[in-house]
Amino acid sequence: MSEEKTGLILGADGKTRCFWPGELPDYLDYHDNEWGHPVSDNHRLFEKICLEGFQSGLSWLTILRKRENFREAFEGFDFERVARFTEKDVERLLGNAGIIRHGGKIRSTINNAQRAIELCEQEGSLAHYFWRYEPQPHERPDPVDYKTLTTNPTTEISTRISKDLKKRGWSFVGPTTVYAFMQAMGLVNDHIEGCCCRAAVERKREAFKRPA
Repeated sequence: MSEEKTGLILGADGKTRCFWPGELPDYLDYHDNEWGHPVSDNHRLFEKICLEGFQSGLSWLTILRKRENFREAFEGFDFERVARFTEKDVERLLGNAGIIRHGGKIRSTINNAQRAIELCEQEGSLAHYFWRYEPQPHERPDPVDYKTLTTNPTTEISTRISKDLKKRGWSFVGPTTVYAFMQAMGLVNDHIEGCCCRAAVERKREAFKRPA
């Protein structure tokens, strides 16, 4: 079957993968070793939801290739530090050619850092908050295929999270952004059936200790 029908491609290394990383080495590394692997580290969760916000209107590859610059600019996405950024920091970041120089998204990251502190006080941790939204098996597509993923960029759960975060004062956290975050951080396994990484990611998810 064609890529358009299956969403899978055969790589130069002979492995069958999801179509989206193509043959780009950095994208392949991200697909194989990060995407969908379960994450409970608060700073990584905060980083990802912020970077998904920066991606809005752009490609994830653009953000991925600037990720180290973002990490340096935003103190490793330590939200307690970012929460103390001032307008002077905004001006500094607007002059940083290594990141996406979008004033609204920069200010959103600072705002969301402040909201993340509040959320941790209320929920215990970002990990506990996000993982309590992990979909149950009956809420997931079976099988996970190309058509399902390309026609459903949001879900009922990502919409629910988005609404709750917005009520809490977060910004740049629409349902599509939230679902991309869920896919990347392992709350769901959206490697397409037949992808060489799907089974390994599922084993990691099975062994993963959910935040209490």
